[in-house]
Amino acid sequence: RMHAVFSHDFMPTPMHRVNTSTVSEFILIGLSDAPGVRFSLFVLFLIIYLVTMAGNITVFVAISTDTRLHNPMYFFLGNLSLLDILCPTITVPKMLEVLLSENNVISFSGCILQLFFLIDVVGTEIFLLAVMAYDRYVAICHPLQYVNIVSMKLCAHLAIGTWVVGFFNSLLHTSLIFTLFFCDSNEVDQYYCDIPPVMSLSCLPTYSRELVILTVAGVLGSSAFVVTLVSYVYILLAILYMNSAESRHKAFSTCSSHLTVVCLFYGTTICTYVRPSSAYSPDQDRIVSMLYGIFTPLLNPIIYSLRNKEVKCALGRKPKQLHKDCW
Repeated sequence: RMHAVFSHDFMPTPMHRVNTSTVSEFILIGLSDAPGVRFSLFVLFLIIYLVTMAGNITVFVAISTDTRLHNPMYFFLGNLSLLDILCPTITVPKMLEVLLSENNVISFSGCILQLFFLIDVVGTEIFLLAVMAYDRYVAICHPLQYVNIVSMKLCAHLAIGTWVVGFFNSLLHTSLIFTLFFCDSNEVDQYYCDIPPVMSLSCLPTYSRELVILTVAGVLGSSAFVVTLVSYVYILLAILYMNSAESRHKAFSTCSSHLTVVCLFYGTTICTYVRPSSAYSPDQDRIVSMLYGIFTPLLNPIIYSLRNKEVKCALGRKPKQLHKDCW
């Protein structure tokens, strides 16, 4: 099924800088080719989406309303919960519509917006995880200076910085992709608009743009990864030099959840984006993109926030005298 209008008297050249594509809409074919299990998939992903929303909204509201959680670590956790609300909301509702109604058409502008917001959220989360690693480094390696170093003013600046960098990174990626010329196929082999499947539809060579995307993503992603890695190297060394086994256990348990989230997020994101489009595998990418786009936001409140004793007490809303053991 091709829903595009093609112009035969226009021959694109690499010198064209504006998008004059003849494709006016795209067809998402990522999951719609399995009619026998379509309704079952709809129910499954609807439940996952609702549970994800409930978990992250609950954590976000608890952190926002409980003054005892108004400190740097939980401030960043609140930002992470907000990102985990936005990430599946960008892609899952359209996927549910495709599964239920078989309306797998998305407009050209709708595809642009979906890709832009997705890259924005993913980029912001990469830098937020690096900031959270730095926060844990200061808390464990410099506990006496923690309050002075990681002030709420610094936290606000760091959080705003992650969102701003994510925005401009997404703006660059989106403009590089959607100023290409699309004239052949408009079938996106994914359940949402993503960089590899959309770029593979271009009628023009994409090598130079892929190089720019990989370079920018590599520099920004590597910078965030280095901050995270160095922070955890110093944290590990600090834990090894601790005299008390109880102190080592407490310090490690504080970081283990964040480290799990970092490994899951970086692993799936690198598998999806840090490679040329020639290595694009639709079936493999659907699974990987579901891991970071759907299941990671589902697991984050569990493996990071809800395992935290202070968050549990805040969610329980118990009288203050009943949870002295929490605070």
